[in-house]
Amino acid sequence: MDCVFCKIIKKETPSQTLYEDADIVVITDIHPKAPIHNLVIPKEHIESIMHLGSNHAEIISKMIFRAKAVAEKIGLKGYKLVFNVGREGGQIIDHLHLHLLGGWTRAEDIDSMPHPTLDK
Repeated sequence: MDCVFCKIIKKETPSQTLYEDADIVVITDIHPKAPIHNLVIPKEHIESIMHLGSNHAEIISKMIFRAKAVAEKIGLKGYKLVFNVGREGGQIIDHLHLHLLGGWTRAEDIDSMPHPTLDK
């Protein structure tokens, strides 16, 4: 398998690892889309949300709670959690991962973010 995240998990490819346990690794994204952009990755190779089974409920929960813990640890006051699903949904690497995006501090950056009730 030629999966970059599997290689990172196996320590065959370097990464800036922020957290690791038996099930999950959290790394810094090398192509950030926000001032802070981390990836929460399950060690089990799951291609995407479309490939989840009921047996994966615990790992999804762990990913979300780990993203929350990392956000708190690094002092984020607000953040986005994003799963891209499939090519049409923006997924580039075929290994499930959760984007933790935050760190916006400039008023113009914050004010330019979409707001579902204000942008109608």
